[in-house]
Amino acid sequence: MNVKIINNSNNTLPHYETKGSAGMDIRANLETPITIAPLERTLIPTGLFIELPQGYEAQIRPRSGLSLKKGLTCINTPGTIDSDYRGEIKVIIVNLSQEEQMIAHGDRIAQMVIAQYQQITWQESKELSSTSRGTGGFGSTGTK
Repeated sequence: MNVKIINNSNNTLPHYETKGSAGMDIRANLETPITIAPLERTLIPTGLFIELPQGYEAQIRPRSGLSLKKGLTCINTPGTIDSDYRGEIKVIIVNLSQEEQMIAHGDRIAQMVIAQYQQITWQESKELSSTSRGTGGFGSTGTK
């Protein structure tokens, strides 16, 4: 499937690193590096604009290496980019480490997964079908 993209940065287009990759790394588009204090959050621009077909979304997710090594992760995860959104993709990053962390232009800040979805129509009802799980939630299926 071909998807239109505008890249207003000098970074490479998002791409799959391996044949089995579900996500594509996206990079920061910054004029100067940004320092993020512990527990501070900030919005990082990417310079990317996309046109997804109806029935698809782009999910913005944290990069595991960035989370482990620097304590930086995405808030509102996964963030959804709807098919009718035409604005710049920006990523909300939070610093969960105990030290200041820096993001520079071109740093890989998140990954983007393209997913198909289906819209539904609600059918109001007085009851739902029963299952073996029933109303059990929040750890009810065991801890192992």
